[in-house]
Amino acid sequence: MHALKTLSAAVLALGIFTTAAAAQKATPLEQYKDWGAFTFNSGGGKVCYIISKPSTLEPTDRNHGDVYFFITHRPGESVRNEASLLVGYSFKEGSRVNVNVDGTAYILFTKDDGAWVENAAEESNLVAAMKRGRSLVAQGMSSRGTNTKYTFSLSGVTAALKRIDSECK
Repeated sequence: MHALKTLSAAVLALGIFTTAAAAQKATPLEQYKDWGAFTFNSGGGKVCYIISKPSTLEPTDRNHGDVYFFITHRPGESVRNEASLLVGYSFKEGSRVNVNVDGTAYILFTKDDGAWVENAAEESNLVAAMKRGRSLVAQGMSSRGTNTKYTFSLSGVTAALKRIDSECK
């Protein structure tokens, strides 16, 4: 449970949500191996998300700050399976993040310190690949021109997604 509280505080401190709900405390639901499930209420209704930190960060001689991968449901806004990556620095303006799940590639657009699936129709495909997969690798470029690479374990992602599916119908 300690890991859930730490991740919850980190998420809120980093301000990944643009709604007033960011000021509210997220409630940890459960930790599923490498993925934590959380919920909070916003002006638009209940929000649920799962979150994980990378198992490896490259290059190893750089300060990456806090790095997280999310899947978010916002049923009040008809949003399900919104995939995003948050890093502790700004991405190069106009750059893309390449995500690979066991050989299947996806492209994320960047804005400041975040990245989202470029083609929203692909989000459900990415989530399905994550459920079947073993690892997710995200590669991008910092505003300073550093190529970065993050590897996330997908152990526990299916159970965590089932939990937020039931919490945020």
